[in-house]
Amino acid sequence: MKFGGALRAALPLLLVVGISAPLAGCGSTSSKSAPAEASGASGADQEVNEEATAEKQEEASEAVKNRELLSLLEAKKREEAAETVAKSTERAAAEKAKKREAKAKQAEQEAKQREAQTIAKAKQQEQRLKAEADKQREAAKQREAEVSKQEAERVATQTTTTMTAPAAPAPSGEAGQ
Repeated sequence: MKFGGALRAALPLLLVVGISAPLAGCGSTSSKSAPAEASGASGADQEVNEEATAEKQEEASEAVKNRELLSLLEAKKREEAAETVAKSTERAAAEKAKKREAKAKQAEQEAKQREAQTIAKAKQQEQRLKAEADKQREAAKQREAEVSKQEAERVATQTTTTMTAPAAPAPSGEAGQ
């Protein structure tokens, strides 16, 4: 793109030089080739030609300058537009990053809440199981105590029956006691 701009700027200059060189040469050759002409007429023609050539060169250089200024202005406008686009893209990217960050924080908080709930449920289940185990132990102790008591009663009745069996039969009134 820069080469094309330079070519566009150089083209009018080359045209001016290409046109003015032959004109300048024609003016000088015509005055050299016609020495017999009146010096006033050829000097006036030569002066008019030089003025016209100078005007054309001046117009061409102004046109080149104007084109250069125009291309500079266009370049500035493109640069400003690119900067504006870049800034808006940057803002949009920053907003997206903020949204992603907020979502990540929210997901992290939700994960922490789920973890806390899981821990709480695990503790509750542990307490439930512990209480159930305690109940079962207590029930087992009670059964064991009951079995021991029954065993002791059975042993006691057996010993009392074995002790009273070889001896004389006891009166029926005493046996109930």
